[in-house]
Amino acid sequence: MRKHHAPAPKFGKLVTVLAIVCPGQGSQTPGFLSPWLERPGTEARLAALSEAAGIDLLAHGTTSDAETIKDTAVAQPLIVAAGLLAAEALLDAPLAALDVVVAGHSVGEITAAALTGTLSNADAMAFVRERANKMADAAAVTPTGMAAVVGGDPEEVLAAIAAAGLAPANMNSKGQTVAAGTLEQIAALVAAPPAKARVIPLQVAGAFHTHHMAPAVSALEALAPSLATHAPAVPLLSNYDGAEVRSGEAALQSLIAQVSRPVRWDLCMETMSAMGVTGLIELTPAGTLTGLAKRGMSGVATVAVKTPADLESAKQLLAAHAQRKEGTE
Repeated sequence: MRKHHAPAPKFGKLVTVLAIVCPGQGSQTPGFLSPWLERPGTEARLAALSEAAGIDLLAHGTTSDAETIKDTAVAQPLIVAAGLLAAEALLDAPLAALDVVVAGHSVGEITAAALTGTLSNADAMAFVRERANKMADAAAVTPTGMAAVVGGDPEEVLAAIAAAGLAPANMNSKGQTVAAGTLEQIAALVAAPPAKARVIPLQVAGAFHTHHMAPAVSALEALAPSLATHAPAVPLLSNYDGAEVRSGEAALQSLIAQVSRPVRWDLCMETMSAMGVTGLIELTPAGTLTGLAKRGMSGVATVAVKTPADLESAKQLLAAHAQRKEGTE
């Protein structure tokens, strides 16, 4: 006999596959971790993660100003730590017990690797510490940056990016591409934007996912043998082509290579849609990826976990998914 379940109150239909996604650099804002300190144990957890990261995550997540947390060496460990904190607060059961797919944008792919058990939390923090420091060193060689190009014809946007001497570092959706290169090249694109498009400089301190980051790739390749990897417990998508990575070694190599090659979040969303994803939860510091999902994944139910106040809605979406998972009897 089929067992019937009432749907979770906020979501009218049961989801088939749930996505948990982790944001990238530029999503951080001053004080964004302050509301999380109301949860018991948060300070102690941040202290442990701070030791692994080699920086004071508590201070940077609560009192540091925008310029301080823009620093790559600060921003990247801070974002990964925030995602791990939010995931611990959200999940009452191992991900392996759920019909879920996990993906992360840029540095968020490290968070995703930790959530799927591909890397331990300690190894994830060791990796992001090295990644952040070496990318910051690489960015210091030449003043570089990134800018989002919103709107416009995709082919014309790519042509304008190339004409300015920039690289398309992030292909986020059909309507948003992030260009990266020197500050002079960014200024040239701002001065001559593609038709019907806006160019918005981003709060990041480097031309990430371009050849400017090659020295960081070499440093991470040297770190790799010291890290233990495991096959992902649930599907984990690669930023490179949106495809599922099936081994720990492949996931680690993807993490290393993405430092200097474009992030294809558009392809990750295509894969999630093809897998039947109809519900998506974005971990802290949330908002960017849920916004892209609303525009690029038709009909998807989304929850952006920005503060602990958003956990209830996220748990309702998890509950709707869990009811679907139970199936029939």
